[in-house]
Amino acid sequence: MSALIEWVNGIIWSPVLVYLCLAVGVYFTIRTRLLQIRQIPAMISSTFRGEKSADGVHPFQSLAMSLAGRVGTGNIAGVATAIAFGGPGAVFWMWTVAFLGSSTSFIECTLGQIYKERDKVTGEYRGGPAYYFEKALQHTKYRGLFKVYASIFAFATVAACGFFMPGVQANGIATGLQGAWPSVHPWATAVGVTILLAFIVVGGVKRIANFASVVVPVMALIYILGAIIVAFVNIDQLLPVISLIVSSAFGMDATFGAIVGSAVEWGVKRGIYSNEAGQGTGPHAAAAAEVKHPASQGFVQAMAVYIDTLFVCSATAFLILSTGMYRVYSGGSETSPVLAEGPGHLDPNATVGPAYTQSGFDTVFSGFGPAFIAISLCFFAFTTIVAYYYMAETNLRYLTRNVRNRTILRGSQLALQLLILVATVIGCVNSAGSAWALGDIGVGLMAWLNIVGILILQKPALKALKDYERQQKQGIDPVFNPEELGIRNADYWQVRYDTATLQQVPPAQKH
Repeated sequence: MSALIEWVNGIIWSPVLVYLCLAVGVYFTIRTRLLQIRQIPAMISSTFRGEKSADGVHPFQSLAMSLAGRVGTGNIAGVATAIAFGGPGAVFWMWTVAFLGSSTSFIECTLGQIYKERDKVTGEYRGGPAYYFEKALQHTKYRGLFKVYASIFAFATVAACGFFMPGVQANGIATGLQGAWPSVHPWATAVGVTILLAFIVVGGVKRIANFASVVVPVMALIYILGAIIVAFVNIDQLLPVISLIVSSAFGMDATFGAIVGSAVEWGVKRGIYSNEAGQGTGPHAAAAAEVKHPASQGFVQAMAVYIDTLFVCSATAFLILSTGMYRVYSGGSETSPVLAEGPGHLDPNATVGPAYTQSGFDTVFSGFGPAFIAISLCFFAFTTIVAYYYMAETNLRYLTRNVRNRTILRGSQLALQLLILVATVIGCVNSAGSAWALGDIGVGLMAWLNIVGILILQKPALKALKDYERQQKQGIDPVFNPEELGIRNADYWQVRYDTATLQQVPPAQKH
């Protein structure tokens, strides 16, 4: 089974997908005219403007939900894995894919907002790739093809977020806890995490949003602050570390020159796994937000990529490299020959993953490093599993939205909840290699489907960007009228605009 998983993973994560992600990021950076730099003020302001409603969440809560999915095991164990198999240069390619991916995230998340709809059962906003795949070309002869494509994506996302990907996060929690407290058996972790997860997921999107908006910002700030303290203690290593990252990324370092291809592959792979740009996960949280214009939520989600990689992942990378607590393998696995070791005294038995970060923290906070990283992993990974459930549920609701039998609807939801709980248990007690391979399959499959889709459907998002910037220049608080822009099938927004316009007409003129 392990061999089969690795074979499938190798096909999905071929070099084609790696370079496609980079190429699409470059393309959208050009099409949006370097949006990720020009609109940084709008990214910040859009996060705190707006309000929640009975149907949608506040933009900040949407950001927190998105970060709950983005900030997880990949920010701690994933960065260590990238360095172990791609060398320090992998960090540069993580930065690159984040910078380019910010524009990709804008496109997909703006599309998620444009084509969102109200859930007929709960009244909550629902949206994501499956919704925009079906609705964007609903008025054309390709509507049947894209409806099938939407269903394929929805099935893939239910499988990926409901089963494949939660195991990685659960495994990170179990590994981190056992690294800090060896007496904590993975089965004990599995029971505790599963009980807490069950309580959160049955509460729906509101409980998920409230939970994420409290836990994610606090834990991220504490983690980054801790990493900054370690970096400050090792401030003399800051410039050498940056030099090592850049030189290794382009094969200019004698030690890591032979694995420059691996640096690109692992940097992009782990970068996408962490920041999720182009993967199709961000649009689910984006669609849940209550905003006046779809582009404003696109800005918020573009910033989420920066927060995830340029802050949290970078903190981990500098922590590991500045303390020298790393080991690089030449063949992409721990069974391969060791190519190089950092100058720190890393335990010879330390496995790739949280142990690198725990050892780095321990150089400054002696005896506390393993515990701090374990606790950070618990919060990061757990919130990610919660976010995965929300994405899986959204796509399940897409697949069953025409079902009127409440018993069937409730039964399918319970089945999904049971599936993710089982995946969490398996992830806790399974090996890290198998968990990461399954997670990569889920990420890769969604990325393939979503990237191809948004390349075809990009125009409405670009029109929304142009419309927002036009109103922005006029000093107007941007509002969205899809009909004026020639965007069809954005039913929620058209009804909203028409209703708002009608309310502004004096009563005598309504007749």
